[in-house]
This record gives sequence, structure tokens and C-alpha cells, in this order.
Amino acid sequence: MAMDVVDFEIKGSEMQFVEIELDPGEAAIGEAGSMMFMDAGIGMDTVFGDGSAPQGGLFGKLLGAGKRLVTGESLFTTVYANNARQKQRVAFAAPYPGKILPMDLSKMGGTLICQKDAFLCAARGVSLGIAFQQKLSVGFFGGEGFIMQKLDGDGMAFVHAGGSLLKRELQPGQTLLVDTGCVVAYTPDVHFEIQYVGKIKTALFGGEGLFFAKLTGPGTVWLQSLPFSRLASRVFAAAPQRGGAREEGSVLGAVAGGGLLGGLLSGDDE
Repeated sequence: MAMDVVDFEIKGSEMQFVEIELDPGEAAIGEAGSMMFMDAGIGMDTVFGDGSAPQGGLFGKLLGAGKRLVTGESLFTTVYANNARQKQRVAFAAPYPGKILPMDLSKMGGTLICQKDAFLCAARGVSLGIAFQQKLSVGFFGGEGFIMQKLDGDGMAFVHAGGSLLKRELQPGQTLLVDTGCVVAYTPDVHFEIQYVGKIKTALFGGEGLFFAKLTGPGTVWLQSLPFSRLASRVFAAAPQRGGAREEGSVLGAVAGGGLLGGLLSGDDE
């Protein structure tokens, strides 16, 4: 399927969004819930899979949907097509603080491997597949790094990285050890495997996992400082475990929330 060539503009700083300009007849695909706004001339259509298969190719649609199901995504993708006679715009917002990365697949050999929750949107025609790691041990111990998402095509795709972004160019044989959740994307020439940390006490008392992602060049890797799994675990750890308000923050907050100090002032201790 021919790729749509789209113009785009990334706006914002901490919470970014990408605004895509579509010529008449062009379309973009996006993850469910990522659309921010669109012009009135754009039509939405929910398709089975990623929309890259021909309209009559039922097997291709089923295969595309099955790939998305394995990566934990929805079976359906939303296509935003410009049905007007003039240019129209549609915008997609990042799900949490970080950076949106424009990836020109035509300059990467037509393929990019990324975390399964990193994909945000793309030009119509980009195929969303899966990339299993070759070693079975990665599946048992690799966590986020086991099932990656593979983007194929020669159009533009947009992925999201949490927190700050680091781009590293690896030379042949050069190796980088990374927390599995911090890997956003890498070019297909990069060799990915899981390496055991080696010392149990380091994992138990050092606050890190038992396994690292081992990335070996040549190729390009993109890393994020704030994986969503890390953000979610910190939020969960700070949230009340038994309901109600925790006795944290300012004195005024405790009073307003009916906390310990508020109870003392109201005479609940009598």
C-alpha cells in the first residue's frame, strides 16, 4: 500500500502533541484515545488491525489485528482521513510527560523496533507488527523488553518517550546496558538481548532489576528517562493503600482533608 506523505509540527514542551497536516485524500492512523483535535473535514473510521492491509484482504486484516493483540494493544486502529477539498489538520497528544519523536522510516531502512506502548500515530500505510526477542530467557525475565512493536514502511511514524530523551549512535561492537523499560526504540541492525546483573544483593538492595537490556551496535538507539511502568509504580507506592487521605503535606492540607490535625482540633480524641 502506498504511503501518505504528511506534513507535521510538534508543539509543547513537557506535554507535547503532534499536529499533522493532511492533503485531500491523505490519512493518518492513531492509537485509540490519542486524538486531541481535528478539523471538521476529517472523517474517522475504526478499522480492524492497522489499516495497512488492502480493503479486500481479510487474512491480512486478521493477521494485523492479531499482532496488535499480542502486544497488548486494541484490535482496532482509528484512521483519520481528509475528506475535504483543502488541507485539514489532526493532532495527537502524548499520554504523559515526555517527548514525541518523528521517525522517517524511509531513512531507517523501512523498519523501526520500539516499545509496545511507545507508538502514538503514523501516516496511513505504516504497518504495525511485533518483534519477538530470539532467546526464550528474554521472555521469562525481560519484562518490557520481550515483546516489542515493529513499524514497517517508508512513511512518517511518531513514537513517545517518557521524561527526557537520549539518542545514542552505537558503533560496530559497541555495547550499552540499559534498564529494559528505558529502551524506547532502536534500528533493526542493533542486537538486543537480556543480560543477568550477576549479583543478587545488587538487585535486592540496589533498587534495580535482575536483568538489563544489552544493546550492541551498529545502529541507533533512543532511550527514555521515565518509563511509564516506573512512573506508575511510584504513583502506586505514594497512593493511600487503605483509602482515605494520607497524613502528608502541609498542616493546612491535613486540616482541610480531615486528617490527624483536623481530628485533634475537632475534639475527636476526647
